[in-house]
Amino acid sequence: MKIRYFVCALAVLMFTACDSFLQPESLSTFDDNYIFSNIEDARKAVNSIYVHFNHDGFRSRLSNNMTGNTDIEHSGGSSDGARYQIWRLDAQPNNGDLGYVWDIGYKAIRDANIAIEGISDSPALNSSDEVVARNIKHLLGEAYTLRAYWYSMLIYYFGDVPFMTEAPKAGVDFNLPRKDRNEILTAVIDDLINIEEDMMWADQLPNGIEQVNREYTMGMIARLSLQRGGYFLKPNMSMERKDDYLDYYQIANDYTQKLINLKDRPLPEDYSQVFMNQNKFVSPVNSDILFEVPFPVGEGDVGWNIGVTVEKGNHPYGSGGNYMSIPATYYYSFDKQDKRRDVTCAWYMINEDFEQELVSVSNIAQGKWSRHFLENPPGPSTAKGTGINWPMMRYSDVLLMHAEAENELNGPTAKAKEALKRVRRRAFPDAEWSSKVDQYVDSVSASKESFFNAIVNERAWEFGGEMTRKYDLIRWDLYHEKVQETVDGLKKMADDAYYGTGDLPDYVYVKHDENGDLMIYNRDEKVNSAPDDTWERRAWLIGLVDEDQPNNYPEWLTRDWANYNEPVRYIFPIPTIGIDNSKGVLKNDGYNF
Repeated sequence: MKIRYFVCALAVLMFTACDSFLQPESLSTFDDNYIFSNIEDARKAVNSIYVHFNHDGFRSRLSNNMTGNTDIEHSGGSSDGARYQIWRLDAQPNNGDLGYVWDIGYKAIRDANIAIEGISDSPALNSSDEVVARNIKHLLGEAYTLRAYWYSMLIYYFGDVPFMTEAPKAGVDFNLPRKDRNEILTAVIDDLINIEEDMMWADQLPNGIEQVNREYTMGMIARLSLQRGGYFLKPNMSMERKDDYLDYYQIANDYTQKLINLKDRPLPEDYSQVFMNQNKFVSPVNSDILFEVPFPVGEGDVGWNIGVTVEKGNHPYGSGGNYMSIPATYYYSFDKQDKRRDVTCAWYMINEDFEQELVSVSNIAQGKWSRHFLENPPGPSTAKGTGINWPMMRYSDVLLMHAEAENELNGPTAKAKEALKRVRRRAFPDAEWSSKVDQYVDSVSASKESFFNAIVNERAWEFGGEMTRKYDLIRWDLYHEKVQETVDGLKKMADDAYYGTGDLPDYVYVKHDENGDLMIYNRDEKVNSAPDDTWERRAWLIGLVDEDQPNNYPEWLTRDWANYNEPVRYIFPIPTIGIDNSKGVLKNDGYNF
């Protein structure tokens, strides 16, 4: 049984106790010199940064439903609600979800700055007691890493943003103007490079992968470097990347290689078990997940707004759904033998009688998580608060970042090819490695460009439903291209279903096995009939046809990606809370706002 932790509530350095690993007591009567002079109280101060993951601005917005739409994750609608505006890319400054993210982002940064400043000034940082010094230095690394994460996210959503690095105190001006995003990324990358060797590995920490650790920080150096070396949208609506981008690909290459050298580990053979562990509250160290946001039971939205839909009904598991569905084009992009496909893409829901039921083709769910996988049913009336952790980075990401950076610098070298092969070996049965791994990787290694395209595809297949695709498409400057491919692909599927052309199933045949699990006879091909009359015919790709709409396409298909033009305006206006609090310093200009 893993240890679960989270801060319940706090103000700046003022804490209330909660029944979890993090049980901060009030520190309000102590000054900074005392708080940061000992491990226990310094730990409580760093814990204050984690609390912001437990806000709706992260757990049901930033971590998942704000990351659409892409070529592998989709949602939409005609509503004027906050999340719908974000999916359509027409959110205004008064959008509540943007305000949540801005608010908790800068609160987390504030609390990180308090911890960084307090620890940096503490004599404990250079204590003659090796245990004290080691733990205090690690806490400093946690604070730097969490601050870097939040700046990365704010940059992806708002572009150039104020860069605050000082703790709040008298005489410090916090009404700062926007700072060039590349300068911010350079600074936070340098912070992590300077601290990572002072940090501890997950297997040396009391909470393992449920707290920031050295391997996650090293992975973040690589991820941030690829963001810094990638493309970004300028206020004049052009995409650009800096002339020094290869310097940052080199950093990404160096730090992924360093992590591989120092703390390599085999990828778990069973891809599905990586996520089932999260559903079962198991958090192994030295495995695939490097860091996951730890939600206590009663908190967190995984299995409520992301994952397999569970209808409220005659069972004790409550209800949950998925805001972001998976396009059929993504499902059919997988090799049929790829074991990741049916883990990632769930064709079923759990109905009120706790039976698996086929969903429509427009409601394929993220199959990696579901409340019905929980060991202990949370109760028939429950919804939010499943306690399922959220993955922030996996080791397969490190391998694929290494392959990408090595290829960008040196082409498809043996190192790049082997990193890609390691990820694909887990995806296919051993008997298929010769063709699906070795021959495939050799074929895509004909050129630097073809290998890069293979990385683009592999990251889609490996991380589907984990909501990182948006950020990859931005830094590659492929956002519009991949979205357009999706729309065109879905229209072709609709046309093929309507006119009876194509080989994919317009209809599928289904029944339930003796355990009540859904069986699907023809996932991958069109058939004229089922083997016997125990199978029931159900609509599949024909569900992409709406004869009441122009060209027979459903409204969502022509509406939900309509604003994803070239270049995609993924930058949003600074929300009203940021504008108002800046006292006139910040304003929304550029980006055709």
